[in-house]
Amino acid sequence: MKSNNAVKSRLVPYPVIAMAAGGDVDAINHVLNHFGGYIKSLATRRLFDKDGNPYFCIDEALRRRLETKLITAILSFNAA
Repeated sequence: MKSNNAVKSRLVPYPVIAMAAGGDVDAINHVLNHFGGYIKSLATRRLFDKDGNPYFCIDEALRRRLETKLITAILSFNAA
């Protein structure tokens, strides 16, 4: 069983969320960095080369759209 400290270390602290919802750029970047790995995994595409061999790459347009959607959700979040 995981301890509460392990779970708490994976969460974004509430003061950071409140500052991000208020428009603080550093706090927004902190939240974006926190979810960066998840966003990259969602934006990963399987493509094929000319010989039909599959390879994976990050769709940068999709990654940017997901980041923009997260920023929009952060700014519209009611932290009070």
